[in-house]
Amino acid sequence: MYRIGIGHDTHRLEPGNGLWLGGVKIPHSQSAVGHSDADVLLHAITDAILGAAALGDIGELFPDDDPENKDRSSSSMLAIARDHVRNASWTIVNMDCIIFAQKPKILPHREVIRKHISELMALDIDQVWLKAKTGEAVGPIGEEQAIAAECIVLLETQAAFNKT
Repeated sequence: MYRIGIGHDTHRLEPGNGLWLGGVKIPHSQSAVGHSDADVLLHAITDAILGAAALGDIGELFPDDDPENKDRSSSSMLAIARDHVRNASWTIVNMDCIIFAQKPKILPHREVIRKHISELMALDIDQVWLKAKTGEAVGPIGEEQAIAAECIVLLETQAAFNKT
C-alpha cells in the first residue's frame, strides 16, 4: 500500500542572523520568526510524513503553547515524527520539496541541505529532492517578508490494514 502526504509551512521574516533550512544554517540578513527554530522546510517535511501516515500534524505533536517546544530544533521534531511513522510500519519512498524565497539563493546550499535531510531520515540522497522558487518580487515572499516550503512524500507499507 502507498500513501502520499503534502506539507506546507510559512514563516514571517525579520532582520536577523540567518535561516534554518533543512536543518542547515544558511547565512542571510534575515531570520524566520517562529516558536521553534522556524525551519520551514523541515516543518513541511514533518507535516507531509505525518499526514501520509495519518498520524496527525506538527501542531498536534509539538504544540506551540508547550514551553518544551520553545526554540526546539526542527531536526529533533522531524526525527521524532520519523520514528512515529516507522513505528506505524511505513517507509519513505521519496520526497520532493520546494522552498519559496526571494533570497537567499538556495542552489548554492541545495546539496548540503539534501545530504542533511537524507542522513536525518536514513534515506539515500536520491530519495530527497529540493527545488527553489522566488516570488518574482511579488507578494510577501517576493517582497522578502516571508519564506515558505512545501513537500510531497510517498510512503509505502507491507502491513495489512483493516478496511472496516
